Amino acid sequence: MAATTVPEHYRNAVIAHVMIDGAANAIDFYSKAFGAEELFRLGQPDGRILHAEISIQGSTIMLGDAEGPIFAAPTGLGGTTVGLHAFVDDVDALAQRAVAAGAELLQPPTDQFHGDRTAILRDPYGHVWVLLTHVEDLTPDEIARRAQALITES
Repeated sequence: MAATTVPEHYRNAVIAHVMIDGAANAIDFYSKAFGAEELFRLGQPDGRILHAEISIQGSTIMLGDAEGPIFAAPTGLGGTTVGLHAFVDDVDALAQRAVAAGAELLQPPTDQFHGDRTAILRDPYGHVWVLLTHVEDLTPDEIARRAQALITES
């Protein structure tokens, strides 16, 4: 069964707005690592970014410099509670590109039970990225069956 690389129900997903210490440098990194295109930038007089938007293969992400006490960067918290999922055309190539640009590979590209080939990386700003290429259309029942088989094996 042929599959599209980005399932239709993920095309209009919630837009992440990530807070970063050094947003301008992060935009440069995301351009090198993921081929991100800068869509918009609203800078402050001190060079910090109040708000910016980038696109990674059609997925929009908002970002800006962390401004306490409401927003903090993961580096200031010792980790993150959010993973940024992005469906891409070629997870293997993009993961390789991201690592070459300085991302840490946490999980190499691997075919998963849910029908996606997935890699997990941490960028230099503390954000965890889950990059996916959809390779197989599955019913929810088939995904559940495969998940149960994995649980039973372990």
